[in-house]
Amino acid sequence: MAEFTSSSITIEAAAADVMGVISDFARYPDWTGEVKQAEVLQTDGQGRAEQVRLVMDAGAIKDDQVLAYTWSGEHEVSWSLVKSQMLRSLDGTYLLKPVGDTVTEVTYQLTVDVKIPMLGMIKRKAEKVIIDRALAGLKKRVESGA
Repeated sequence: MAEFTSSSITIEAAAADVMGVISDFARYPDWTGEVKQAEVLQTDGQGRAEQVRLVMDAGAIKDDQVLAYTWSGEHEVSWSLVKSQMLRSLDGTYLLKPVGDTVTEVTYQLTVDVKIPMLGMIKRKAEKVIIDRALAGLKKRVESGA
């Protein structure tokens, strides 16, 4: 990824539990505010999602997008845009770093390029809002044990 926005959060759970929530796309509408529908279109030999269709509704921005996922070991997943109505590109990564057996530091990196012109400063602020909401939702979901 070129220039990206990044943020981290500590979650009171094992890395495997955190990755379990991240990889459970069907449940995204339950804990992410923006994802209204999630459908796994293609899986790899281990049953992990390789392509996922997400229907997003973030107020003024509504989108139907397909993302391609790459799983790197047990502690990293990255995605990139296959198709979208609103975005030119989208690249993201969740990096999990175990801190003992029951605590995980999660770093989310994101780069978004929209089809409409947008100042770099505004784009990075929007990326930061997306990341912070996603991390807060992930933390709440994992720590609730749902």
